[in-house]
Amino acid sequence: MRVPSNRVVSPTAVDWARSSLVTLANAVGLDGLAAATARPGLLAAVDQHAAAVRDSLHGDRRPLTAAALAGYADGMCAAAEEHGWQPADAPIDWAQADWVMVRLLAVCALTAALDTPAPQPPPL
Repeated sequence: MRVPSNRVVSPTAVDWARSSLVTLANAVGLDGLAAATARPGLLAAVDQHAAAVRDSLHGDRRPLTAAALAGYADGMCAAAEEHGWQPADAPIDWAQADWVMVRLLAVCALTAALDTPAPQPPPL
């Protein structure tokens, strides 16, 4: 299907979700996941938060999606900001990261897992 040149193509929900998650990864995920590999305590906290996010999105009953993760992160930030939370200035001190930042980092970890193909069994 060709779109006439005088029409603007609106981004889809999937486009919004992916864009939102890329923005989150650039702001939090890249440095945070690198810090977590060097800090076992942070890595354990991220794993616990990821499990909680997965549970809240019913990830045990249906596959996680970019839209679900982006919506979760967006809603969580909005709720945190209503209670006075402000995003940390870059660079983030991951040794002192608050609950919200660790939760956002967990969303980044889950997003990275979405983009990783499932392991295949070895050939027989």
